[in-house]
Amino acid sequence: MGEEQAQARTVKLPLYSAEQGQIGEFEGSGKVFAHEGNAGTLHEAVLMQRANRRSGTAATKTRAMVSGGGIKPWRQKGTGRARAGSTRSPLWRHGGTIFGPHPRDYSYKIPRKQRAKALRLALSERAREGKLLVIERLELERPKTKLARTLLDKLGLTHALVVVGEGEEGFILAARNLARHKVLRVAGVNVYDILNYAEVLLTVKAAQAIQARFEEAD
Repeated sequence: MGEEQAQARTVKLPLYSAEQGQIGEFEGSGKVFAHEGNAGTLHEAVLMQRANRRSGTAATKTRAMVSGGGIKPWRQKGTGRARAGSTRSPLWRHGGTIFGPHPRDYSYKIPRKQRAKALRLALSERAREGKLLVIERLELERPKTKLARTLLDKLGLTHALVVVGEGEEGFILAARNLARHKVLRVAGVNVYDILNYAEVLLTVKAAQAIQARFEEAD
């Protein structure tokens, strides 16, 4: 199937209810959930995100930074030993380091269109695998971790990325301590997390917001 045909058609995604289980299907945009492209685009997006998350704080001291060594350890000639000007030389124990790492910024950016394409490819891959689900809403009586875990277990999710829409942030408070799941707002959806989790759960609001984002971009 060509890219234009994939974008024109709609994709049927399983639609769930927190109380009743699967209740039907959500019609998603083929432009977002049936996108086709090169896997290299996904690879570049993941490399970028991992580089941007590096702290870049590794550091070593050069001979100029190591304390001590200001006096010549012995006279230049007549001792039978090699010439030495400082005990902080890289040749000495506790001396400086040659070409060691220093704090730096590893972050970089790939083109905006390439980032958007990678996000659509990641969502489409999960949809093709049957690992992308849509739920009507995520509402809990109280923002309790136990209630959030029970709801996700009821949906059969074992290692899920959950994306909530506007006004559904209460679920973030309830699920933030869950070790096997991660909850994001729509603005925080990214390629690395989609590929890092086995399942993706979108609320209807989140799915609609993601589709609207790509429509506005075009």
